[in-house]
Amino acid sequence: MPARPWSCPRLWLIPLGLCLAGCQSRSVWLFHPRGAVAATEFHYTLIDFAIMMLIVGPLLVATAIILMKYRKGRQARYDPHFKRSPILEVLMWSVPIVTVGVLTYFSYQAVFLADPYNPTAIPRYLAGHDKPAPTAGRSSHFAPYPGPKGTVQRGPELQVDVITTDWQWVFIYPRRGLATVDRLVVPVNTPVHFRLTSTTVVNDFFIPQLVGEIDIMPGMRTKLAMIAARTGYYRGYSANFSGGGFSWMGFATMVVSPEAFRAWAHKVAQAPAHLTYAAFNKIAKPTINLVEKPMYFSHPQKRLFDHVIHRILMGRVYRTPLRMTENMSKPLIIKVIH
Repeated sequence: MPARPWSCPRLWLIPLGLCLAGCQSRSVWLFHPRGAVAATEFHYTLIDFAIMMLIVGPLLVATAIILMKYRKGRQARYDPHFKRSPILEVLMWSVPIVTVGVLTYFSYQAVFLADPYNPTAIPRYLAGHDKPAPTAGRSSHFAPYPGPKGTVQRGPELQVDVITTDWQWVFIYPRRGLATVDRLVVPVNTPVHFRLTSTTVVNDFFIPQLVGEIDIMPGMRTKLAMIAARTGYYRGYSANFSGGGFSWMGFATMVVSPEAFRAWAHKVAQAPAHLTYAAFNKIAKPTINLVEKPMYFSHPQKRLFDHVIHRILMGRVYRTPLRMTENMSKPLIIKVIH
């Protein structure tokens, strides 16, 4: 045992292991994109991080070297007549200029590939279906857009209207004649175009593995597009604090095959409950869906999305009781979905 325990390099692995003990690869959704837009954002995030480390890394090393070399009692060379160094000036000017230029180049590409309203990553992804599959051993997670092997069956583009309330998500499929609450179902390899608005405060629509987050504001139309590359369950939620029920404001995103989606849509379109504006007003009341129990509706009112925006602009307010805000620490008797 050394005289100074922390001088042993192996002991430094203990705090590192404690930090990594709570990490699970499956829970780090951002590192496992399953859609063209999410993969593009992750790809350029890695590029930005690498460029940043090219700057920060040498600076940290240089700082440590200077501190060690010129520490007190080191008897390092001191030159009070030092005025200028052409080498240092070239480095101090050229490195930032080159860095900004490289970042500008990649930012210009990413702006169009991940544009929320019209991401060019989606047509590039679809075009990738006709290209050879990636070589073995190369992870598609790090590509600007993932390309599945072989040919796939593609469905027509899907339009979904999204309305956020306190604290639920309403998804309306206007061309399919159905609507859901806290459950989003989309077909795989199919472009999905969202129109989004809020009835209360600003929320963030975010499905980490499929598409980046975007702000949703009351009385405002926001657009977003995505495409899912693999079937499965994906977690979606609001990334902006919105009150007492924020912790439970999540929704399940199910990516299924086109055949399964058509069967699901046909079944939901026959649901006995209809989503009229009166029914929507009941849903829009502050509600905490503790277990994310979905609700299904058929025959949504025509232009319901536009009507909700119009009513919000006219001053419609869905008030939140004080017992669900300031008095959240007290025992609650609130409308809860079990």
